[in-house]
Amino acid sequence: MSLSDGAADWKSDPFDPRRYDARDPDPWLALYLDHSLPIDPEAKRALLMGARSWSRRWLFPVSRPLVFLFFGLVKVLRAISPRYPNLNGLLHKSIHRGLRTFGSPECNTLILRHFHVGTELLAFMKANAGIDPALVTTIPLKPLTLKDLEDNVFLQHDLNVFNFIIELNLALRAAGKEITPPDRVDFSMISDIDPAFERFPTGPLNRIDIQTAVEFYTPLYALMLPRADFMRASHSLQLDEIVGIYIGRILGTDYHMSFVKNGHPLVALSTLQAGYRLMMHGLDCEAMHGWLRVLKARQEAGLPLDPRDPTGGPELS
Repeated sequence: MSLSDGAADWKSDPFDPRRYDARDPDPWLALYLDHSLPIDPEAKRALLMGARSWSRRWLFPVSRPLVFLFFGLVKVLRAISPRYPNLNGLLHKSIHRGLRTFGSPECNTLILRHFHVGTELLAFMKANAGIDPALVTTIPLKPLTLKDLEDNVFLQHDLNVFNFIIELNLALRAAGKEITPPDRVDFSMISDIDPAFERFPTGPLNRIDIQTAVEFYTPLYALMLPRADFMRASHSLQLDEIVGIYIGRILGTDYHMSFVKNGHPLVALSTLQAGYRLMMHGLDCEAMHGWLRVLKARQEAGLPLDPRDPTGGPELS
């Protein structure tokens, strides 16, 4: 059921299998039914509702050249004045108001979910890296309302990731250790993420999908933050591969690395690609978190953490 339309029967549900027509197969239905990525079903539904929406099909491609031009002007401004303006508070308030006014319920759900997913991924690595967790500081981010975003959430999200990587590696170097699989992996912080989000607005203007919203806000992010803050935010989008490697060392397998498609940050991509990479970052995080949920369920069922058999059947030899 769509978060927007409250569909009551299968004819109004775009992802109900009974809508399948072999003469005219729906590409979004195919992606919804596909299980190659272990993504939360509601997150996948929200993402695909945005992908098939009017705003993604029409507003996104039509407005993108104008957004690109504006982004170019912002980059010139930041080359001249890298520190000012610094309007971080106004940025977070504008994100809140913009999402409340224009964001679809699916868009707003995915944005708030992302901070919960990121918080749990960092907590998982922190608990299983083999060092004193007190040596690595992070601030949990679990917003439940759009208003919560005003509390510096986007900027703190970036700070959390970079501080985590720096402090974790300093602790590992000081102890002369590397991340290795623990005797028993601790999945206690990995949840199904079903928080009591506020009821998101469903007014006549709440029709903007998440990719279009991201594309619009990326140059505003660059305009309202000092150049160093925006560059850090942009580079953080490529940290998925590093996170994936850390998780692989904890699990003793690199199976999940097939989910990670955002590129290693040692070869930095242009900030002009930040909007697309932000979408890929969200997808990577959802996939890695979903995989950890699968493995947590296997552990609770007394099954081995074997990526060759994610459904819980007999162990492969």
